[in-house]
Amino acid sequence: MRQQRIDGQETPYWPAGPFKIRLPFLHYRFEWPDYFQGLLMCAVDLAAIPLMVELLNMPFEVALAVVMMNGILYLTHHLLGDPVVPGWITPAIPLLMAYCAAFPEGPERVHALIAFQLMLGVFSIFIGASGLAHRVVQLIPQAIKSGIIIGAGIAAVISVFKVGGRFDSFPFTISIAVGIAFYVIFSRHFAKLKNVSPFWGMVGKFGIFPIVALAIVIAPVFGEAPWPKIEWGISKPDFVTLWKEYTVFGLGFPPLHMFVSAVPTVLAAYIVLFGDVLQSKAILDEADHERPDEVVHYNPDRAHMIFGARNSIMSIIGPDVAMCGPLWAAMHVVIVERFSQGKKAMDSIFGGAGSFRWGTNTGLLLMPIVTLVQPILGIALALTLLIQGYVSVRIGVMEARSQRDLGIAGIVAAVLATRGAAWAFAVGVVLCILVYGRDFFRGETDKTFVKDQQS
Repeated sequence: MRQQRIDGQETPYWPAGPFKIRLPFLHYRFEWPDYFQGLLMCAVDLAAIPLMVELLNMPFEVALAVVMMNGILYLTHHLLGDPVVPGWITPAIPLLMAYCAAFPEGPERVHALIAFQLMLGVFSIFIGASGLAHRVVQLIPQAIKSGIIIGAGIAAVISVFKVGGRFDSFPFTISIAVGIAFYVIFSRHFAKLKNVSPFWGMVGKFGIFPIVALAIVIAPVFGEAPWPKIEWGISKPDFVTLWKEYTVFGLGFPPLHMFVSAVPTVLAAYIVLFGDVLQSKAILDEADHERPDEVVHYNPDRAHMIFGARNSIMSIIGPDVAMCGPLWAAMHVVIVERFSQGKKAMDSIFGGAGSFRWGTNTGLLLMPIVTLVQPILGIALALTLLIQGYVSVRIGVMEARSQRDLGIAGIVAAVLATRGAAWAFAVGVVLCILVYGRDFFRGETDKTFVKDQQS
């Protein structure tokens, strides 16, 4: 029998040190709309396969094995008390691919990826276990926080619309799918429709699911992708080749100099990752006043330990170009939007996030689902990047507390999108010193924003 939550309290859990264990059906209600979303949205998880094929020359079945293991580890977040939909470290992917591409293709390039991901994982665990994550969040000036989040959003949009990017490959499908997605998720007009029509209310519950299903049809109609060739049965990932040719089991541990050379890239990726941690909390905070019946605690220390462990494990059993991040911004927003609609729509945030990730894992196992979405993997990736871009810019701007903060944030964001995270952070520090001087950490609040006027 499911343990019921008392309004105004947390969803029931089993305490385990810094973690709060919650199991489906026992501690939270299983949310079927989010589960069905996950079945098709596994297309985005599968979109990591072309990245690994390009960088490491992996066969499709080997890359599928990496995606499936990463998918299992996604479940650890909600099961251990982290109320988010986890995903990749998306804005850092171009940075990592450029770093690894500097090494010769083959074992040396794989070693570079293993060294990077293991160091990132261990560093994140240290930050979380030592309790420094809270302090890091507090010590970073608001202007730099704002700039990092905005820059991550701009970088996501650029990756879709740059010359030769995904938009050039699927212009009509992306235009139609993204237009409908923004209307369904963010439009005030559609929000009113959901309240007066049961049909549109049901469409709203399924979030991005109908849009991905529509893209499967639209892309072939416009000649931008072939019609799916459905295959039946269970998917067949190649774990044997993965462990023999792409992990420490077959190649051995990377030499020490690989770990040393990865340090700058690890620090740069962490800065971007840190922006996702800020986004996770900011998006949840926005829903707090809509759902006073459930107390949701987002703990950055706990999140660091979970995604740090995921990166460490994956570096050993299946190094992943997409990395293991704390947040899938696009789907986290979709889940939180539904959560904000009330207890009838979604009983608990853990039910929504957990059911969605159970759905993506089911989809990866089913060959009909994999072959159905395979032609539109690039479209699904573009869709989630553009939603992430919208959310990142909105949340990033609201992190600022003054017009000077916004000016600094704009520069930091532009540098992040064009020169990378390390440059952005350095520029942000210099600008905050020049603009605020002794008030470097405190900044200023000039009440430009209504939120500051109210507080």
